[in-house]
Amino acid sequence: MVPLLAIQDLHFARGDRPILSGFNLVQQRGQHLLLLGPSGSGKSTLISLIAGLLTPGSGTILLDGQPMPATARARDDLRRRRIAIIFQSLRLVSALSLRANLELAARLAGQPEAAISPLLEQLGLERHAGAKPRELSQGEAQRAAIARALVARPALLLADEPTSALDDRNADMVGRLLVESAAETGASLLVATHDSRLAAHIPTTIRLSA
Repeated sequence: MVPLLAIQDLHFARGDRPILSGFNLVQQRGQHLLLLGPSGSGKSTLISLIAGLLTPGSGTILLDGQPMPATARARDDLRRRRIAIIFQSLRLVSALSLRANLELAARLAGQPEAAISPLLEQLGLERHAGAKPRELSQGEAQRAAIARALVARPALLLADEPTSALDDRNADMVGRLLVESAAETGASLLVATHDSRLAAHIPTTIRLSA
């Protein structure tokens, strides 16, 4: 069976400083992986490479057996259809309500807006559907970021330090939500973090060193 994600001999550098050297990874459909490492180990860079936001110096990234497209426009289209990212910061349109942000994301991904209400309920955000991003608490904002990613029903859900600013209780909640929400939508999770607390929810771990 062709894996969902296959990375072969990936190299990336900023100037003369190597960030990733000969990195390899295989992720099967339905598999969740925790990419664990300290700051400076290349975790966020790897997330951006997989999402097509950066271009590797050499090596290959295959999604469903197909290489990452060469043009930025084609990579943007692939990301809208197959990949979603939960960033460290909440990336919603500040002038729009949470529901309007999700409706926009659904339209861009070609997904039905009917799925938004059940998703808001699942994540405990139905009472905040009319709230603007700045009106959300930290925990609500983190759940909103998950909702924004999941509304596109991605095959691959990438998360970059989703619990870095959360206490134990909220980190545990987000870990559970990520796994449960991915299962609900059929997505595979790849979570990049320095937070070893998430290993309780995603035990298959790949370690990077600085």
